[in-house]
Amino acid sequence: MGNCVSFQLSCDQTLNHIVRCLCGKGYIRNLKENLRALKREMDDLKAIEAEVKNKVAREEAQHQQRLEAVKVWLTRVESIDTRFNDLLSTSPVELKKLCLCGLCSKSVCSSYKYGKKVFLLLEEVQILKSEGNSKEVTEPGLRSVVEERPSGPTIGQETMLEKAWKRLMEDGVGIMGLHGMGGVGKTTLFKNIHNKFTEVAGRFDVVIWVVVSQGATTSKLQDDIAQKLHLCDGEWKNKSESDKAINIHRVLKGKRFVLMLDDIWEKVDLEVIGVPFPTRENGCKVTFSTRSRVVCGRMGDHEPMKVNCLEWTEAWELFKSKVGDNTLSRDPAIVELAKKVAKECCGLPLALVVIGETMSSQTTVQEWELAVDVLSRSAAEFSDMENKILPILKYSYDSLAGEHIKSCFLYCALFPEDYEIDKGDLIKYWMCEGFIGEHQSYKRAVNKGYEVLGTLIRSNLLTEQPDRIGLVVMHDVVREMALWIASESFFVQAGVGLHETPKVKNWRAVRRMSLMRNEVKEIKCSSKCSELTTLLLQKNKLKNLSGEFIGSMQKLVVLDLSDNDDFQKLPEQISKLASLQYLNLSYTSIKQLPVGFQELKKLIHLDLTGTESLCSISGISKLSSLRILRLENSKVHEDVSLLKELQLLLANCIIHLVIQGFKEKPFNMSSLVSMENLREHCVKKSHVSEINTYTKCRESETDSSHLHNRTSPRFTNLSVVAMVSCPGIKDLTWLLFAPNLTWLDISHLGELEEIINKEKATNLTGTTPFQKLEKLSLLQLPELESIYWSPLPFPSLRHIYVGNCPKLRKLPFDATSVPRLDGFGIYMRPEEQKTELEWEDEDTKKRILPLIHSRIQYV
Repeated sequence: MGNCVSFQLSCDQTLNHIVRCLCGKGYIRNLKENLRALKREMDDLKAIEAEVKNKVAREEAQHQQRLEAVKVWLTRVESIDTRFNDLLSTSPVELKKLCLCGLCSKSVCSSYKYGKKVFLLLEEVQILKSEGNSKEVTEPGLRSVVEERPSGPTIGQETMLEKAWKRLMEDGVGIMGLHGMGGVGKTTLFKNIHNKFTEVAGRFDVVIWVVVSQGATTSKLQDDIAQKLHLCDGEWKNKSESDKAINIHRVLKGKRFVLMLDDIWEKVDLEVIGVPFPTRENGCKVTFSTRSRVVCGRMGDHEPMKVNCLEWTEAWELFKSKVGDNTLSRDPAIVELAKKVAKECCGLPLALVVIGETMSSQTTVQEWELAVDVLSRSAAEFSDMENKILPILKYSYDSLAGEHIKSCFLYCALFPEDYEIDKGDLIKYWMCEGFIGEHQSYKRAVNKGYEVLGTLIRSNLLTEQPDRIGLVVMHDVVREMALWIASESFFVQAGVGLHETPKVKNWRAVRRMSLMRNEVKEIKCSSKCSELTTLLLQKNKLKNLSGEFIGSMQKLVVLDLSDNDDFQKLPEQISKLASLQYLNLSYTSIKQLPVGFQELKKLIHLDLTGTESLCSISGISKLSSLRILRLENSKVHEDVSLLKELQLLLANCIIHLVIQGFKEKPFNMSSLVSMENLREHCVKKSHVSEINTYTKCRESETDSSHLHNRTSPRFTNLSVVAMVSCPGIKDLTWLLFAPNLTWLDISHLGELEEIINKEKATNLTGTTPFQKLEKLSLLQLPELESIYWSPLPFPSLRHIYVGNCPKLRKLPFDATSVPRLDGFGIYMRPEEQKTELEWEDEDTKKRILPLIHSRIQYV
């Protein structure tokens, strides 16, 4: 009885449980419908997800930041998608378990659990759908101060990087420029400076990087800056430059910004663009890279940092890194050849990188030997040189203002690699070629020449030698660029070991030829060189110069034959060179000037220095255009007609005169009085008769109308005077006739007692000497006691050199003589002599004595 009761209760409970499963939430009964609904809802959710992602991407591109809720929502969608795919994959199996028209299951528990998962996932998908319809997906985000720029390694630039960074971070530095030649690594260094701003997060509100390059317009620069500041809305492009400037200024005015301008070629006007000027107060910075030092000055940085080529150790490391150990380790000979190739790059990073990468695949000794040969003879023929190196350097050439400056630059390529070019010689070449000074006075033309040199130096196309005053050098790769540009009209094989006349494809096309510093003994050619204007043959072993060759050069203006010891005779055909203006025969063995030499009516510069076999210059007075004549160490002083020839030349306005070796018969200095255009005068190892200051200045006492001319100077253009080893000279009072003297060099005059004699100078009252003097050198003058008997004003004086003048006890100074002491210095040897000096007064001593040094102070 009890058992029956117990059984009855158990069956009822089971039945009730089954009924709840079937009739409760319908997990089994509604399974098919819920699966279909889940698929539909998931399709809708995936579509909403795609829309949200696209919207987020668009707004993040505008420097917005996605909402945290959106991040969570997208993560949940990804999770649900995985769960949905799992449920969907098992649905066929679960649906087969259903029976009684889908009202029940053959496996009730399993179907119940599955149906519940489908139901709950459906609810979750519906909730995510509603959340995904929100319009806001992002919010204004904090801009990254610096987006790090990809940059190459700073091999060899580590010190420069730290130095530049330290200077830029100084409180007093608002503008900083980096300058250097093309390919020297300025942009790489600049990028690394940019990336260092990541180390000072929070110091600046925004760092703006703009690549400027040639031809950049104000509007283009404004657009680039505006893009960084998120000002480029739909209306921006329609705004005027002035309106753009106002908008940029409004945003930047309240920020501490850094503006980095890479590769500028001219001044960038910050005010026009709308950039507030950086000051100590606003803490902003403007820094830039350029190839021109002039641009640095115009931008406001007068002490810019120069990026130099790499030293050998760093250059070799950079080159090795590009070639790779795999190639270098193949043969010990390759390493030595690789060093030669690297040295041809002369420390220029661009060349080291490009050539190193090219050579990385060259694995034989023969290939490396060929590379050395090509680079040393004609680098432009090297693979990738013409495509990847020279065009980059050419931008500097293209930026030169004016064809005359470009011509001056190309002319420098006529000299050998690493050649120290004398500035004065270079300017003379330029003048004769007509690049500078055409239709101008000589002095103005020379000044123009130095201006051009300054332009080329500041453009980093030429380099000054810090310890070699007056010389410039052209970087080897820059020289290759110049030769590449001028290849159609230049023929240059200077310093390459030639022994005979080279083969030239088309002599008629050559305008400038340089074969200097070779071992050529004879120059001959059957072809006409009708277009040749410059021929440089100095420092060879010339013995003969073909008359036919010379006679064909109707347009030749520059001919340099100097330093050919065995060269004895000029061909008579030289008389046909009607255009010749510059002729250098110094240190040759020429014995006489050829017949017809006087026909060179346009000859301006004639250098006969060291022509120890030349005994006569008869007929030279007929060279009506001659302005510069050099006769040092020549035997022409033995020619009895020399003085007459020189006196006749005086009427032709000699500008530069060097007298040397007049030992037998004194040279009459009075013959120079009429040389009103004389600029430089040097007398060495010669007996001279002085200029009579009284006689030459005295006018007729009965002609009162000329009294005001009694002190008129005779050498109004004389600026440089040198007197060396000339016996018998007691004073140089005649220098009162040279009011524009800038450089006075006196040495080894054993009898010189005073520079200006007081008694003689009384005839020239009212004349104050040395008003424009910049440099005074007094060396080995054992009897010199006085420069001038009383203090003088020296408004232009920068340097005085006094060496071994034991009797000189007083300098012509008082406390007001030198108005500017910065850059002024006195060099005196022996140093002890300064303790024996007498002073005008105590103020003078206190002012001048500290400026006396035993070593030369260069300023």
